[in-house]
Amino acid sequence: MKLSDFDYELPPDLIAREPVRPRDASRMMVLDRRTGQLTDSAFRNLPELLDPSDVLVINDTRVMRSRTYGTLHRASGSNREIEVLFAGSVGPDLWEVMCYPGKRIRPGDRVDFDGAIGIFGEATQHGLRLLEWKSYSSVETFLERHGHIPLPPYLGREDTGSDALEYQTVYANPIGAVAAPTAGLHFTEGMFDTLRQRGIAILKITLHVGVGTFIPVRSEDPREHVLKSERYEITPEAATALNEAESAGRRIVAVGTTSSRTLEYVRRRFGRFEAGTGNADLFILPGYEFAAVGGLLTNFHLPRSTLLMLVTAFSSRSMIERAYSHAISERYRFYSYGDCMLIV
Repeated sequence: MKLSDFDYELPPDLIAREPVRPRDASRMMVLDRRTGQLTDSAFRNLPELLDPSDVLVINDTRVMRSRTYGTLHRASGSNREIEVLFAGSVGPDLWEVMCYPGKRIRPGDRVDFDGAIGIFGEATQHGLRLLEWKSYSSVETFLERHGHIPLPPYLGREDTGSDALEYQTVYANPIGAVAAPTAGLHFTEGMFDTLRQRGIAILKITLHVGVGTFIPVRSEDPREHVLKSERYEITPEAATALNEAESAGRRIVAVGTTSSRTLEYVRRRFGRFEAGTGNADLFILPGYEFAAVGGLLTNFHLPRSTLLMLVTAFSSRSMIERAYSHAISERYRFYSYGDCMLIV
């Protein structure tokens, strides 16, 4: 297995830089894993493409306004402007952050967010750094008032007022993600009504999408990559419903790689679906045997990403190469605000 196995060339004009409006108007490719057949469809056809006995699992995390800008005051006396992404809390008033530019930051340097102060500590894994928060308000309060929606860098633009709504799912609830579970962006309340009318159950779980989702894989052998864990929660009600569905032979269809990774992590660790919270660090690569998920709704992912590796594991390398080539030739829209694919 090589990193180049998950590479492909994408024309830049196929990157979706704005969401489709309305959000359920996206296109959808359908891939049948048994036959390899590809079908061009539309997301609005999802209810008729699922079985009435299916259980649809969605990730209800809410994206934080985690991107901020401040002035770095270095111990050497030089100042400069930096961008700071608050990746997650690791203790009282202590956060892991990602900075740009960040290579020359040293412990003891401080950043001024127009009055709110952070003191940098040691570097951690994955290009992150500790930041001690020094302010009268909490980080969460500060971000809600002054932070920006952390749009992916490949969009090549600053966030706007519309992104505050459109880069969230309509069912987003507990706040804690630094990236949206993008397969869920296509859903509307009307779509959920139609799915329920068909008899399809809809269950919510939570995985707070972290920087581990988009940190590049740098090792030529992907198996050497260490996936940063992400916080999850499964309620007792959801765990009971999932175990009953599995016992009854009902197919579990995950909306997005985040939902699928959470389900697989819990099912593999406990041998069943256990309620509770924890840190999921399961890195799914080709060769992995799925224990929980029988169907997957997902967007089209970046080359060489852990997300593309998971999707490849769920089908096969040849199928995904053919599906992505077809998507490019048919001018599907790619990445976070793009179209989607249903793999069954």
